[in-house]
Amino acid sequence: MTVIAIVEHEAQCPPAHVGTWLTDAGATLDVRRPWAGDELPDLDGCDGLVVLGGSMGADDDELHHWLAPLKQLVRDAIAREVPLLGICLGHQLIASALGGAVAPNPPGQQVGLFDVGWLPAAEDDELVAGYGAVRGVQWNHDIVTRLPEGAVALAETAQGELQVARFGRRAWGIQLHPEVDEPVVTSWAAGDRDDHLHRGIDQEALIAQIRDARHELDDAWRPLADRFVALLAGAGSH
Repeated sequence: MTVIAIVEHEAQCPPAHVGTWLTDAGATLDVRRPWAGDELPDLDGCDGLVVLGGSMGADDDELHHWLAPLKQLVRDAIAREVPLLGICLGHQLIASALGGAVAPNPPGQQVGLFDVGWLPAAEDDELVAGYGAVRGVQWNHDIVTRLPEGAVALAETAQGELQVARFGRRAWGIQLHPEVDEPVVTSWAAGDRDDHLHRGIDQEALIAQIRDARHELDDAWRPLADRFVALLAGAGSH
């Protein structure tokens, strides 16, 4: 049995589609919700680790009691080569845990569908090799502005902002949100309504674009979950 521990930071940021795809690929999920009082997972009890997104900052350790221990868990997972995937905040937490830098994106919040700009290093990457032209949902204020030593950029936006990185032999971070669907994004949009009105962002049109791209997004990102589970099967148990 392949067990994947998932760390959820907020009720509004669930595993959603990624959780379904991992289960469909044969994994058993152990979802931990430290915001609701759960303990963080034990690496001895899982074969892989997924760290989800959230509205807090990657360096808000004093505001959220589990962030500092989670960063140590991330470092331990990388040292032990337990396969690790960070999504949005999870991606940023990995970078911060390893000595990289996370900061607000100078042009402002990224919202909507973005093309993934694969870099040459992605061509032989164990998780993302062979990916062609795909889009993904981004909904983030912060980005990784400096990779930690030894990390490799695998994809960037057209403006050069990091989208995907490999942080260790079996550790990846993606700024995109492959897991989200229309209800999840709608809940995020409600929290950003005033800011988006001020900036002239048409939330209804943006959410409609994400809804209309559902099949495209499923086809693009389900294989990532499949590959992650297959990778765990080849990594041995922990």
